[in-house]
Amino acid sequence: MKKILILFSHPKFESSRANTALVYPIKDKAGVTFHDLYEHYPDFHIDVPAEKELLKQHDVIIWHHPLYWFSCPPLMKQWMDMVLEYNWAYGPKGNALESKICLNVITAGGSRDLYCSAGTNTYSVNEFLRPFEQTVKLCRMAFLPPYAVMGTYRLKNEELLQHGRQYMALIDLLQGNVAIDDLKGYAFLNDIPQLKMD
Repeated sequence: MKKILILFSHPKFESSRANTALVYPIKDKAGVTFHDLYEHYPDFHIDVPAEKELLKQHDVIIWHHPLYWFSCPPLMKQWMDMVLEYNWAYGPKGNALESKICLNVITAGGSRDLYCSAGTNTYSVNEFLRPFEQTVKLCRMAFLPPYAVMGTYRLKNEELLQHGRQYMALIDLLQGNVAIDDLKGYAFLNDIPQLKMD
């Protein structure tokens, strides 16, 4: 069974209905380490050796965050800047993360149709996540499409709970022997047949 590290970054987690629905089912799941960055580092002083050790112990890395101004919250960016060091995560001698799997799990207030060339936000979610994709490639990891919960402000409680169940199913899938190449052809992992919601 693959071990999964969820690097969770949300400065207002206590007021997020969507993230509460996603996190609750999976945070104590066997084989999953739920690591709340704002809880561990409220002062932004990141323990780099401890974070590196966590990364080394896991096979799948999930950056779970709201889409803040088309990116991630500042602590997650700080984490990336501090932890993914030259000649450790990337560079000629940087192979510590090689062959690990990485993806984003995001929530966004805007609906999916707003994230396209004809929509208010002009670009797709996947285009906004290009810096993450390039970071993963530089670190020699495998990058998967995001799992995205869109239009969160308008979702009813039952819809949010359904997303929580779908996230759990995704974790189960990633812990198994799924062929990673089979997951790369989708815009969102929400769209793969094994996770389609009725």
